[in-house]
Amino acid sequence: MNKNRGRPRGNPPTRARLAEVARDLFLEHGYQGTTLRAVAAAADVDSALISYHFGSKQGLFGEAMNLQCGQSLAIVNALRGDQAGLADRILVAVTSLWEGDAARAENATGAEIATTAQEAGAAENAAGAGPMSVFDRTSMQDPEVMRVFREFLEREVLGKIADFLGGPDATERATAAVTVIGGLIFTRYLSPLGPAAALGAADVRRILEPSLRAALSPRPARRRTVRAPEPARAR
Repeated sequence: MNKNRGRPRGNPPTRARLAEVARDLFLEHGYQGTTLRAVAAAADVDSALISYHFGSKQGLFGEAMNLQCGQSLAIVNALRGDQAGLADRILVAVTSLWEGDAARAENATGAEIATTAQEAGAAENAAGAGPMSVFDRTSMQDPEVMRVFREFLEREVLGKIADFLGGPDATERATAAVTVIGGLIFTRYLSPLGPAAALGAADVRRILEPSLRAALSPRPARRRTVRAPEPARAR
């Protein structure tokens, strides 16, 4: 097999071919079951070209499935820092990803938030990603795309949040957080409700940050119920 090695010489069809092949493999084998090596082999190219064109498996997935949210490094950036500010950083990442520069500017109210938003924006712009497009909404209507996307969310979003949180209840807390995030995405972007869609990015943070922070917080230890001893029976 004659594979192209080294830096590509401006060959757009290679990128399109990789995305096309990857989409077929993702739909057939799922997110976890599709390896970069398998995609490269099916496209008859060197696997280094995937890193060059897409940066990562996440980036390849996002472009192959027409989901810019799959390309973003925003969640990775949000996981930089302490747990106390995680809820706000996630909300900044989500609104910046879906709404682009306008949300980033509105979100950038503090040094830490501004840094996170700028890093997310720079990473997405470098990858050619911007605000969510109509392709994302159309793709979300495809049951097969949704099946693979749910697997992606479970592994790449929920899984990474759980790893960041740590502890015996990490998965439970991450699941609760993703539920809050999913509700925001659905009611504001995928199937917009008037009140939710009308909010500014800063208002979204102000309203949802307490709920998301509560979802991410450690669960209180469960108290064991101690039964009172039964009275001795008279003989």
